[in-house]
Amino acid sequence: MGTENEANGYVKSKSPVLTNEVAARGPKIFKDTLVEFFKRNLLVILTVSGVLVGAGLGMMVRNMNLTRAQVTYFAFPGEMLLRMLKMVILPLVVCSLISGAASLDTRSLGKLGGIAVSYFLVTTLIASGIGVVLAFIIKPGVGAGALNTNSLGLETVTTSKETTDSFLDLARNLFPANLVAAAFRTYATDYKFVAVGNISNGSLIYQKVPIGTEMEGMNILGLVLFAMVFGVALRKLGPEGEELIRFFNAFNDATMVLVSWIMWYVPFGIMFLVGSKIVEMEDVVLLVSSLGKYIFASILGHIIHGGIVLPLIYFGFTRKNPFTFLSGLITPFTTAFATCSSSATLPSMMRCVEENNGVDKRISRFILPIGATVNMDGAAIFQCIAAVFIAQLNNAELNAGQIFTILVTATASSVGAAGIPAGGIITIAIILEAIGLPTNDLSLMLAVDWIVDRTTTVVNVEGDALGAGILHHINEKATKRAEQQAGGQELLEVKVEVVANVQGLDEASPLVTQQNPGPNGTVDSSAERSDGESGL
Repeated sequence: MGTENEANGYVKSKSPVLTNEVAARGPKIFKDTLVEFFKRNLLVILTVSGVLVGAGLGMMVRNMNLTRAQVTYFAFPGEMLLRMLKMVILPLVVCSLISGAASLDTRSLGKLGGIAVSYFLVTTLIASGIGVVLAFIIKPGVGAGALNTNSLGLETVTTSKETTDSFLDLARNLFPANLVAAAFRTYATDYKFVAVGNISNGSLIYQKVPIGTEMEGMNILGLVLFAMVFGVALRKLGPEGEELIRFFNAFNDATMVLVSWIMWYVPFGIMFLVGSKIVEMEDVVLLVSSLGKYIFASILGHIIHGGIVLPLIYFGFTRKNPFTFLSGLITPFTTAFATCSSSATLPSMMRCVEENNGVDKRISRFILPIGATVNMDGAAIFQCIAAVFIAQLNNAELNAGQIFTILVTATASSVGAAGIPAGGIITIAIILEAIGLPTNDLSLMLAVDWIVDRTTTVVNVEGDALGAGILHHINEKATKRAEQQAGGQELLEVKVEVVANVQGLDEASPLVTQQNPGPNGTVDSSAERSDGESGL
C-alpha cells in the first residue's frame, strides 16, 4: 500500500509507475552521455589506444628476433602514415600561407607577424635558458668521460660545416633559386680542397673552398617566405587577384578534407610506428645507464617548459585556462609523439585548433605553418643540454661568454632545424663549433635521439598551438575595443575599402575593419560593424 498525504482536501499517492520511470531515466541519461562522449572523442581515444597497443605489440614482436627485412615489413603501415602526412605538407603550407597573407593588409600583416616573431623568439630564448640551467644543475656529462661509444654500436655523424656557412645557408634557403626544386631539395654548403700554389720544396698548398650543393629534403623556409610574399602581392592586385586568392582558398579547404580522411588512418599507423621503433631498439638498458642523466635532463626541461612556462605565458595573455585549450589537441600531440615530426603534425594541428578550440582559420592558417618551421622550443632545450653535456664529457670549463654563445646560437639555429625526425641533431654541431668543442661526440646524441625527440616534438607543436591561441585572443580584444571607440577618437584599426568582389568575411583580414563605400565613393564610417570584423 502506497504512502498517502492529505493536501487541500484530497489524497495524493506516489505512483509506482512514475517512480520506476524516474529511476529508469537515470541510467538512460548516463548511457546517452557516455555514447555522446565516445562519438565526440572517438578519434582521440583511438589514437591514444594506438600508442598503447603499439607499445605492447612492439614488446611482443621484439622477443621474436625478426630479421631486418621482417622489421621493415612490420613497420610498413607506419611508413604509409608518414608518407600520407608528408604528402599534404606542401599544398597545406603553401596554400594556407598564401590565402592567409592575402587576407591581411600589409600593416595588419606587420602587426600580426611582429607579435608572432616576438612570441617565437622569447619562448625559444626562455627554452634555451631552461636547458642551460638544467644542464649545470644535473651535470649529465660529469662522470661519463669513460663512456665507451664502441660498446654502444653508434653510427658516426659527419659534421664538417663551418658555423658561418651554416647561417649563410639559412639565408640562402630563404630565397631558393628554383621554386620547384625547393619542394624536395635544400641548399647546403660542402667543401673541396683546391691547390693554390707551391712552396720552395715543391709541395702543393691546398685551401678549403666552400661549394654549393643540393641535399634531399623540402626547403620549407624558402616556400614559407615565398608564399607569404606572394599572398601580399595578390592582395596588392586588388580585384584582379581575387580569382587566384579564391583558388588557393579552395585548394586549402580541399587539402583539409584530405587531412580529415587521413586522420582516421592515424591510430592504425601510429600503432605500427611505435611498435616498430620498440622492435628496432638496441640495448636500451646500456643506453639508459650510460646516458640516463642526459635523457632525464632533456625530458625534465620539456616538462617544465611545456607544462609550466608555456601555459603561464598563455594564461598571462588570455586569463583563460591553458589546459582546457590543450585538451582539444590530444590527437596532434599523440601524432607528434609517434612521428617525431613537427611538419607531419601540422595537418592535424590546424584541423584541431580550428574545430576544437575555435581559433579563427585566418589566424591558424597564417601562424601555424610559420611556427612549424621556425618555432622549435623543444629543440632549443635539448640542444643546449647536449652542448653542455659534451663540454662536461670533455672536461671543458665553459665561461660566461661561451654560455651566452650557446643561448644565442641555440635560439638562432633552432630556426633552421628541419621539422623532421632527428632534425635538431646536426644543428647541435653549429653550437659546438661556435664554442670550440669537438663534434665527434654527436653520435651519443643520435643514439638516444629517438627517446628525446618525442617530447621535443610535443613541446614544439604545443608552442605553435598556444601562439595561435594568444594571437586569436589579442585579435578578439582589439575587435571589441575598436567597436567601443567613438568615431572622433584615435582609431586602432586600419581602415580599408571592401573590394567589390570579395567572397565574404571569411576571406577578409582578421585584423582590419571593413567599411562599405557610400554611393558617392566616400567611406561610411558610421556603418555598423559586423561581429566578424576585427580592429587591431
